[in-house]
Amino acid sequence: HVIQKIFSVLGTIFLAISNLFLNHQKLVLNKKVIIITGASSGIGEHLSKSLAKKGAIIICAARRKNELERVSNEIKKDGGSAYPIKTDIRILDDCRKLMQKTVEKYGKIDALILNAGLSMWSKFDEIEDISYFKTLMDTNYMGAVNCCHYALPYLKKTAGKIISSSTAQALMGFPNHSGYAASKHALHGFLSTLSIELKYQISFLEVILGWIKGTNLRYNALGQNDKNTKTEVRKHTEEAVDLNECVRKIILAIESEKTKVYIPKKLSLIPFLKVFFTTLLEKKTIKAIERNKK
Repeated sequence: HVIQKIFSVLGTIFLAISNLFLNHQKLVLNKKVIIITGASSGIGEHLSKSLAKKGAIIICAARRKNELERVSNEIKKDGGSAYPIKTDIRILDDCRKLMQKTVEKYGKIDALILNAGLSMWSKFDEIEDISYFKTLMDTNYMGAVNCCHYALPYLKKTAGKIISSSTAQALMGFPNHSGYAASKHALHGFLSTLSIELKYQISFLEVILGWIKGTNLRYNALGQNDKNTKTEVRKHTEEAVDLNECVRKIILAIESEKTKVYIPKKLSLIPFLKVFFTTLLEKKTIKAIERNKK
């Protein structure tokens, strides 16, 4: 009984110390200068507004100037701080100007959220014009590379963070998403490499997303005919995650200094299933695609 009491007391002390340490490590977002690409709608817009409520200074970056200004003005009306910069991440010089203008105005960059992205929905052998695969790579992969290239010198100075809005398709093959999956695989490999090369200099968070309600990703998805063709908008199933809940979990992961977060959590099974139960994973993936066709 005495030994049990000793271990109980030691356990209580250890837990108290652990909680104190964890609380100390929680990232404070107030006054952090955060650049968010794809900030004009969907996850990017909601992240911008939610992070601003926590006191972060938000740099809203996207191609649509009017929408950027709308988001920025809404943040300011709500008492937050935001600065819109029209940016096409596919253009290298736009990314240089994005970082330059941010530093000129605020003196630093604390975080870069790589959120801008473009999807597709078509079997590869049914695509008539594959030229839009370059658009997918330029947006989802090279756009992120461009941003990182110019942001890294500033992020090193602040021991900052790169957050990538990734997907389950970055971890496995996915029907109807060949070009999208390839671009996300590339981004995953690129940032995984940077996290090793820049260890102890900056930190990384990979956000692995499933289907999220309330974004334009499905509406803007590219289809069979050519790069200008939009696919028919498909309704989400009950498995899709609410946009507000998605953003809440992303911010919690940022504050908790996590390196990876799965939304929904069941996606965390993918790496395990891919190694030990490949056939089962493929069957579940095909079923998921069938449920989301309409």
